[in-house]
Amino acid sequence: MSSRPELKVDDEHGFIRFFKSLPAVGDDVIRIFDRGDWYTAHGENANFIARTVYKTTSVVRQLGRNDSSGLPSVTMTVTVFRQFLREALSKLGKRVEIWASPNGRMNWKIAKQASPGNLQDVEDDIGNLAEGAPVILAVKISAKASEARAVGVCFGDASVRELGVSEFLDNDLYSNFEALLIQLGVKECLIQVEKAEKQDKDPELAKLRQIIDSCGVAITERPLGDFGTKDIEQDLARLLKDERSVTLLPQTDLKLAMGSAAALIKYLGVLHDPSNFGQYQLYQHDLAHFMKLDAAAVKALNLMPGARDGSKTMSLFGLLNHCKTPLGSRLLAQWLKQPLMDKEEIEKRQQLVEAFANDTELRQTMQEEHLRAIPDLYRLAKRFQRNKANLEDVVRVYQVVIRLPGFLGTLEGVMDETYRDPLDEAYTNKLRELSDSLAKLQEMVETTVDLDALDNHEFIIKPEFDDSLRIIRKKLDKLRSDMDKEFASAASDLGQERDKKIFLENHKVHGWCMRLTRTEAGCIRNKSRYLECSTQKNGVYFTTKTLQAYRREFDQLSQTYNRTQSGLVSEVVGVAASYCPVLERLAGVLAHLDVIVSFAHCSVHAPTAYVRPKIHPRGEGQTILKEARHPCLEMQDDVQFITNDVELTRDKSSFLIITGPNMGGKSTYIRQIGVIALMAQVGCFVPCSEAELTIFDSILARVGASDSQLKGVSTFMAEMLETANILKSATAESLIIVDELGRGTSTYDGFGLAWAISEHIVREIGCFALFATHFHELTALADQYPQVRNLHVTAHISGASAGGGGGPNKPKADEKREVTLLYRVEPGVCDQSFGIHVAELVRFPDKVVRMAKRKADELEDFSSSRQEGSGDGNDSGNGGPAAEYSKRDVEEGSALLKDVLVRWKDEVRAGSMSKEDMVARLREMVAADEKLLANPFFQSIKAL
Repeated sequence: MSSRPELKVDDEHGFIRFFKSLPAVGDDVIRIFDRGDWYTAHGENANFIARTVYKTTSVVRQLGRNDSSGLPSVTMTVTVFRQFLREALSKLGKRVEIWASPNGRMNWKIAKQASPGNLQDVEDDIGNLAEGAPVILAVKISAKASEARAVGVCFGDASVRELGVSEFLDNDLYSNFEALLIQLGVKECLIQVEKAEKQDKDPELAKLRQIIDSCGVAITERPLGDFGTKDIEQDLARLLKDERSVTLLPQTDLKLAMGSAAALIKYLGVLHDPSNFGQYQLYQHDLAHFMKLDAAAVKALNLMPGARDGSKTMSLFGLLNHCKTPLGSRLLAQWLKQPLMDKEEIEKRQQLVEAFANDTELRQTMQEEHLRAIPDLYRLAKRFQRNKANLEDVVRVYQVVIRLPGFLGTLEGVMDETYRDPLDEAYTNKLRELSDSLAKLQEMVETTVDLDALDNHEFIIKPEFDDSLRIIRKKLDKLRSDMDKEFASAASDLGQERDKKIFLENHKVHGWCMRLTRTEAGCIRNKSRYLECSTQKNGVYFTTKTLQAYRREFDQLSQTYNRTQSGLVSEVVGVAASYCPVLERLAGVLAHLDVIVSFAHCSVHAPTAYVRPKIHPRGEGQTILKEARHPCLEMQDDVQFITNDVELTRDKSSFLIITGPNMGGKSTYIRQIGVIALMAQVGCFVPCSEAELTIFDSILARVGASDSQLKGVSTFMAEMLETANILKSATAESLIIVDELGRGTSTYDGFGLAWAISEHIVREIGCFALFATHFHELTALADQYPQVRNLHVTAHISGASAGGGGGPNKPKADEKREVTLLYRVEPGVCDQSFGIHVAELVRFPDKVVRMAKRKADELEDFSSSRQEGSGDGNDSGNGGPAAEYSKRDVEEGSALLKDVLVRWKDEVRAGSMSKEDMVARLREMVAADEKLLANPFFQSIKAL
């Protein structure tokens, strides 16, 4: 950061006055000022950038006086600015305004604007965002008093000319809307707001905001009027390619979606650019085509990289992303959020992965020779669409086109007949057709562009194309030859070997000049013939008066050449631009190929190779995984992963309850099943020795104590909201993953909720579920429902029975015991949690550990003494900590006991009995009262 530019501003006080006169904006807007070769930010934005980028506020300087009238300011180099821009838009959900003053002092205007879902203005500054295309979505809802809510959305990637619409019914928690946000990888969401005083009272809007926020999506408020449908048909008629009347399109019947489309079109300003007219496509997105994921599942399965991930293999995207192109990386991110539901489509992908996994040469040739050289074709196509392309872009497209025969040759060389047809259908036939379509483009470039000049990084039209170009080219070649002679003379004079110690280069600042390595630079010192230009890491740049003269003439002639050829360049670029639809189709095919090859690479290079899972039709079959592993965890350093089998069968093991020690592997076990199911449905191989899976329509999760206290939502409330979402959106074909439910409240309430929720899933929903818990009493569910199976993670305890049981071998509070976690999952119940053992592992003070053990033993003794006393079978039947008697038993038992005591008191008062006789008489009276003896409440008191 030492190269941070110095803060120098002309007319400081004038700029401060201008800055303070700007209208106020929200905390989510960052204003940056373009100063030419560097950038500044001011006020609160300066402090924010100092903390975010530089990690210290010591870099903040005051513009003006160092008091309250000054303006906190921070400077950024171009590199730092671009780094901040990427982070602000892709991770921090900020909006950015870039101000420029093109005509001199104090004429500041907004030159570029960007938001997380609309990066059009800053694409050249931020480069490729591998985590996926920035999808922006507008939503309009119609919430009636009934349970169902109608939701209409319109969405698109601002840089691709297509709009998707969808309209569907949702429940009061908007579960389908949440699944849609995740499926599409939305970065920014437009919502309609009424007047400020009304919007605070709208509970539906509050729910929408909460869901959008929980999915990490930036929220943009738009006025109600933007969602009106009055002009939408007219707007679509101008934008769409479809020549039929817009009124005939089926999507226009979706009134809420059309309102959202109106808002999105207005926000993106696509009607302001005439080049968009007649270029857009409209399609309808069906939620049911893909597996649904909720936000908690995305987090639980570690789908996408997190801010604190140490290595890229900590997320599934990072693990599977061995793509060689930005196209492939973006498609992979999309596939992970859109697992397939169609058995045939899944098996098509699997067949292709198998082809590349089994043929090492095919896979490596594709990755290292072909795919590695492919640029971001979508971005290239966008440059042509937006009239920003130049001759260099045309050459980059040409370089892709001439590589296509190499792709085709490699694919046609596959000898195995099993894979020939699938590869032909997916890639070879399409690439051959696209290569034929682009042949004319290749021919045009070879005819018009001077491909020999590319060696000097010059992008020019061939001189033979035009007489004036030919004359200028002759002069340029003569000058180039003269420069070479001057270079040879200097090398000879200095006694340096050409192109080893001394070089002739076209420097971006100094133009044509010579360079000496730093070790040899001393030889030009004190020689008046040589003029130093600059000293840089790679050596000293210098020139001579003769070379300088040649260079000036060369630059002037080059400019004349460019001016003369500009008309021809425009024609060539215009012809290349007409190939955009073909380039976008080619990008789609190559992205698909890149992801499939990446899947094959991961499957082969895992610590133990992945296998192709057998897929059962939707709603049929079972899920059986042999020696399953967590794909991310097994890749971490120093991890020797213990494999486990999994069986999910509809009637005998669809609901698995997993108990066992803290840190024993319960969470890993249930999450790895979710990850494997998702990998199978995106078409990848899975980390098992054998695998068969049914198709799940959704993976829903309730994992960890996801506190949202800063947003006013307690741990327990967050837990209940996630669970409510699961119960309302799960079907019989869903997979539910629950890790530690009910810990945010009291033990009895928590257990009651865990039991009721589990029973509801088993009886009412009937889907596959995995439930890791510390409520060991929950295992009694297996006694009532045949489809519930108990499993536990094992531990070896020195001085006690293995498997974690309590009982007679239970060590006392002051006895040292060693617990070894085995990470094996076995049938049956574990009745200890080993929380105190974990406290020992993290070096709790011995005194605290001993006290904890003593208190735990006291509670366990108290609990077991109560349970031993209730032997009449009148318990609640769930094995839980609920009382063994009802309220009626308490009232009846108390009345009977009171009656006995009153009679005993009367007898004692009348006679002169000894203490022993009094106790004996009371025992006789109690023994004679059959009703009292049969009362459960009285039995529990007697047991104590």
